[in-house]
Amino acid sequence: MSELCKENPVLYIVIPCYNEEAVIGETVRRLTAKLETMISRGLVAEDSRFLLVNDGSKDGTWEQICQLYEKNPYVTGVNLAHNKGHQNALLAGLMTAKEYADIVISMDADLQDDIEAVDRFVAEYQKGADIVYGVRSSRKKDSFFKKYTALAFYKLMAALGVETVYNHADYRLMSRRALEELANYREVNLFLRGIIPMIGFHTATVEYVREERFAGESKYPLGKMIAFAIEGITSCSVKPLRMITTFGVLISLLSLIYLIYVVVGGLTGHTVAGWATLAVLICFFGGAQILCIGVVGEYIGKIYSETKARPRYIIERTCLK
Repeated sequence: MSELCKENPVLYIVIPCYNEEAVIGETVRRLTAKLETMISRGLVAEDSRFLLVNDGSKDGTWEQICQLYEKNPYVTGVNLAHNKGHQNALLAGLMTAKEYADIVISMDADLQDDIEAVDRFVAEYQKGADIVYGVRSSRKKDSFFKKYTALAFYKLMAALGVETVYNHADYRLMSRRALEELANYREVNLFLRGIIPMIGFHTATVEYVREERFAGESKYPLGKMIAFAIEGITSCSVKPLRMITTFGVLISLLSLIYLIYVVVGGLTGHTVAGWATLAVLICFFGGAQILCIGVVGEYIGKIYSETKARPRYIIERTCLK
């Protein structure tokens, strides 16, 4: 077995947490039972751990993490100085864990990701996969709206040239080698679901059933889901800008055709009708121009953020073993 695929790897499970005090205790309890079973079977090393990343929670999440750290030998924690969003909190955990672990699995704190699938993630790693994606086997439990908006999102991303894994969120395994390559991606505007497939290496998928949230409220209401989709598109694709160019060329051609029609009508003495149509077209193209300016502005805003090169997260305190 090569050094990159150890038989008894050190596993860290990274869990971003934002206002999760209602569920974090149960999450740790279940993960502890799973990790102890895996250690006893020789699947992972005894110094495997959980890494709970507190993303500037406003409740008692960090205090609870500290208490669990004192009582549970498998619990470690990182406290971010400010709320930086799920993707940055996840990245903070991954970059911290890679210094201690051979493999890292990321999952949400709400127990929707199937903990029992962890064994299969490790098994795929043992077969040689550097990245293992957790993929939902179905969306039967989702509402009609959520199911079809998710489908539309993945199809739109594919149409725009963004490589993503269908029905995959952030439940995945990454080897240390893959994490070291991820560290080379320096962009401030993070969309890990689009960045990680760019790394390459051998990948595998594990299907699982996504459960209902154990407790607390969803951290991704409709508004945040739309913002997340826009972030993903504009962070990983420039096709919207090219579509604006194509749209501009098309409108120019149509305008030229209409100009010829007007000139010919005037020369032949025919009255050119259609003032109402003209007013509608002016309103339509005015709105289209504003939309196009907005898309360009979104990209300019990202350039502005990237050139400032501000830190993606600041770690205030750690509880590491």
